This record gives sequence, structure tokens and C-alpha cells, in this order.
Amino acid sequence: PGHIAFITQSGALAVAVLDWANSNGIGFSAFVSLGNNVDVDFGDVLDYLGCDPETHAILLYIESIRDAHKFMTAARAAAGKKPLIAVKAGRVSEGAQAAYSHTGALAGADDVFDAALRRAGLLRVDTIEDLFNAVETLARTRPLHNERLTILTNGGGPGVMATDALIRSGGQLATLSATTLAQLERCLPPNWSRGNPIDIIGDAPPERYVQALQTLLVAPELDTVLFIHTPTAIVPSDEIARTLAPLVQASSRNVLSCWLGRDGVADARHIFAAAGIPTYDSPEDGVSAFLQMVNYRRNQALLLADAPDRLVTDAAAIEQAQQVIAAALGSGRQWLTEVEAKAVLAAYSIPVAPTQLAMTPRECEQLANTMACPLVIKIVAPAIVHKSDVGGVALDLKSPQAVRRAAEAMLQDVHQARPNAEVIGFSVQPMVRRPHAQEVLVGATTDPIFGPVVLVGQGGVAVEVIGDRAIGLPPLNMALAADLVARTRVARLLAGYRDHPPADKAALCATLVKVAQMITDLPAIRELDINPLLVDDQGVLALDARL
Repeated sequence: PGHIAFITQSGALAVAVLDWANSNGIGFSAFVSLGNNVDVDFGDVLDYLGCDPETHAILLYIESIRDAHKFMTAARAAAGKKPLIAVKAGRVSEGAQAAYSHTGALAGADDVFDAALRRAGLLRVDTIEDLFNAVETLARTRPLHNERLTILTNGGGPGVMATDALIRSGGQLATLSATTLAQLERCLPPNWSRGNPIDIIGDAPPERYVQALQTLLVAPELDTVLFIHTPTAIVPSDEIARTLAPLVQASSRNVLSCWLGRDGVADARHIFAAAGIPTYDSPEDGVSAFLQMVNYRRNQALLLADAPDRLVTDAAAIEQAQQVIAAALGSGRQWLTEVEAKAVLAAYSIPVAPTQLAMTPRECEQLANTMACPLVIKIVAPAIVHKSDVGGVALDLKSPQAVRRAAEAMLQDVHQARPNAEVIGFSVQPMVRRPHAQEVLVGATTDPIFGPVVLVGQGGVAVEVIGDRAIGLPPLNMALAADLVARTRVARLLAGYRDHPPADKAALCATLVKVAQMITDLPAIRELDINPLLVDDQGVLALDARL
């Protein structure tokens, strides 16, 4: 018996986990193998275990979800009461269907599942062993106040290894204040590291450990401490453990520990474990445990996020977008033209580059006479989604005559590349010059299980190669949208660098919220690409759109 519930979709795995748990002294409040989910499924069991007082944490092995709404509702309710930790098998899909838009290509099923678990407040891990390690960590630690780690060690090498693991995984080291540094100076030898990681030197007696740890546990700028001990012949490890355990137990801060070695530190490990202090085999394992705490904290914040924002409330504008889509469907088309797609975006107050439709190269020239050069023209053909792949884009055209000649050449190139594609005409728009703008992809697609999803990442023609993306489930609010942006690599470019001022991230977040509202308001939308969406200190501007 124990206080952990385990739910699995694999009977074979159930037998293996029971054997593994028995040999490791792990007990259960419930152990459920769901079989083929004909009647009772994850949602039912989570509803039950979420209210079971004997169950303090729930572990899940998931292969597939049939009823996403039921699962999400039950998971969110249970995750608000106790830790839920999941392993999801089938992360790689070798038989992915062909995707016609950038968003469709990037929003893989596993990415969507990951977004769903995050939104439900669950922690996802990679292995069965990680499941049990994570539940032990979460059960024995307190909620984090910040996401920065302090490393205390008697060995410089293990401290550096832990730092490497932390930074390479996206974690943060805590910065010691001048006051904390001064207090450590008074209790540590002259050759200590004078920074984080804090190396108190291998000859440290128990008193030095106590003084250093006491200083860290009361420093207002610090939170979680990872204590790493390397055994020495000078002071027995068990003596250090007995000295430190009461101090850790009395503190309101989190302390994770790593006793390097085996037989020589076995008693120290036992002392810390008996005191309820999480203990790990290696510095990397301790860092992984801390990052699990960080991810769990973030997912719980998403679970408690405020109600979604509806930034577009003009019923007439929404009806206008519906009419554009209805007209396209009525003519038998699945893809809107660029002009139509931008009309839908404009209805939702997403800034777009003004675009007009011309049917022939001569009409392109006539339109160009009414617009300020330089101009851009693009082919308009329902079957051609990625226009640049077939020579269907011409930039920086400096005269109406250049526009006409480019349109004529474009027709030849497109007919040669796609001879059966029906060409409706050309879109004509001003050439936009915003040299400090970043190209961002904002998109939406429809997952067969979880329904509409929103995607953001670095844009441009090589988005699949770059692979920078973050996926979320609508509806969104500004805080959820900001979390999405923060999980992309392009966020670092948007923060500004050298002569590039910080971009207007609020405008980007508002665009994500509007797209999330749009695909909720307009269920006919299956896929949407805004690529590129220019983002700079002036705001956002959609240069191209596929819908």
C-alpha cells in the first residue's frame, strides 16, 4: 500500500512496473490497467482518483486519447488538487500525412499532446523511472518562489557539471547578492569559489557546511539549493548528513541533495531520505529534478490562468469574415485567395499589408499606376499554397512596366512548374521595408483529437528547417500568449540586440489571442498561416496569409 495511483494503457507495462516498484519499496493506492477503453477511460479514472483521499499523486502511462474534452476536463480538475505526472508513448510519427501549410507541417501530434498536458497542469516526463523520481521530488518539496538554482558543493568538478546541465537545459543559476557574498566570506576559506556554484572546498568540516547552508537558506534572493557532496577521507559523509538534516528539515526552502558515490555514502543517503530530503545519484539527476519542479510550477500557473481574452467584439466584423469564408466554400474552394485571407485577418483587427487582385499582367500594370512603387506581386492560384516554390513571387518592382513584365514571366514559370494549376490572377501590394523587423510565423491548425491549436515561431521560407515553434490550445489570454512566445527561440531576437530595438511583444501576443478567437468563432477554418508576420518596435504587419 501507498499513496500513489498508477494508470496505464499497457498490460505488459503494468506487470513490469509492479515488479520494479516492489523491488524499490514503492506502494500504491490504486493500480489501474485500462485495457482497450471500451467503457471506462482516463477521464473516468481521473475523476475518481482526483477525489480519493488515499491518493496523493497520480501517474499515467498514455498511448492514445479518444475523448479529448473528457480527458482535459478530468485532468484539469484532478491536477488542481494533486500532482499528475504522465509518460506519453508514440512521440515520433513515421507516417505523418502530407501537410499543405507550414503550420500543418510543424504541429505534430506529439507537440499538440504536449501542449494539452501543459494546459491541463500536468508534468510530462520521458521514462517510467522519471515518473517515480518526479513524484518523489514533488511530494517532498514545497512550491517554488523563483526558478533560479543555487549549487552548494565541496567539489568544484561536480558543481561545474551541475551548472553545465542546468544551463544547457534552459535553467537559471541564482545570483548571490553582495550581502550573501559577504556572509559567506566570513565562514569560508580564502580559496572558495566566490560565486554560484559555491565550492566550500574538500576539507570542509561539518561546521563549514552548516554555516554556508544557513546563509543560503535565509538569503532573500535565493530559493532552491542543490547540495552536492563528494566523499573525502577527512570527514565521514554520515556525520555531515546527521549535522545537516535537522537544518534542512527546519527550513522553509527547498534543498535537493546528491551524495556522489555508493557504499561510502550509503548511510548519508539513508539519513537524508529518512528526513524526507530528496536525494539523487548524480548532479545531472539533481538538476533534472529541479527543472521538473520548474516545469510543474509553470504548468500549474497555466492551469490557474485567467479567463480568455476576447479582443474582437465587433459582431459585424465577425460576420464579414464569415461571409468571405462562405463565399469561397460556395464556389467549391478550400483555400482562400491571399486577398480573401487578409480580409478575414483584417476583420479581426490584425494589421495586414494592403493587397489588391489583378486578373492579368495588363491589370497588374494598371493597378501599379495607382500605387506607390516599389511593389510586390504574387500568383493567385487555389492549388498553389507555397507560391515561392514555383516562382510565384516577385519583389521590389520599381515601375508599372516592371510589374507587368514580372507578371508575364511569372505566368510562364508557374505554368511550367504546375501546368495543371488554375491561375486566378495576381495579388499586388506595396513593398514593405521594416529593416529591424523579425519574420514570425503565426498559425492555426486542427488536430484530429484535441481540435484547434495555435502555433508561433520563427517565420520565413525555411520554417520547417528551422523548426522553431510553440503550440497552445485556444482559447488564449495575453498571459498564455506571452508564455507561448517565451517558449520560442525567436523570442530572444524580439527582445532586441545591437541596433535592433525591442519588438512590440504585446502586439504579437494580441495577434495570437485574436487568431485563437478566430478559429473558435469560425469552425470552418482548418488551417491558417500568417507568414511572414513582421514584428518590430512599430507593432505587427501580416505580409502574407494562407487560410
